[in-house]
Amino acid sequence: MRNTKRAADGVAGRGAAGTPEAARVAAGLGGLLGPLRRAVLRATRNAEGLPDLPEAQIELLRALSSSPEGLSPGAAATRVRVAPSTVSNLVRAMSAARLVERVRPEHDQRAVVLTASDEALHLLERYDRASTKALTRVVEELSDADRAALHQALPALNRLVTALETGDSTRPDPAGP
Repeated sequence: MRNTKRAADGVAGRGAAGTPEAARVAAGLGGLLGPLRRAVLRATRNAEGLPDLPEAQIELLRALSSSPEGLSPGAAATRVRVAPSTVSNLVRAMSAARLVERVRPEHDQRAVVLTASDEALHLLERYDRASTKALTRVVEELSDADRAALHQALPALNRLVTALETGDSTRPDPAGP
């Protein structure tokens, strides 16, 4: 039995049977999110013969594509929630691959604004299209009950993402460390 299956069933790790429901759900999600993300990315790449872009590069491209005016490296780091040095390393590799363009604004030639290249935007559209197609194919093969459960979980998952991004999850544990 795969660890992700055990995590989803709420029996991952030591002492999981005696933990409160929230902890079991958290353990299950934690065990499934990484493998799910990797499986979707792998299926997407394989379906369309897409290049093997690291997930961090795809995240940076998503951030840049949502800001047509471009982002400073610092703003990109904040948006993607990584260190500025990580963005510098990503931009170096992505510039060489013609996925990111560095633009110097006319009003401040010392500054740099990062934008996704047209090639990158096209690639991102292909990733999104292939991802939707691959997920649709697999979801259609699930039982009606599983499809309904996934559909019902979407709003809660969206709220979970929002809570994690806004820092609600960083509140101290009332039970202590």
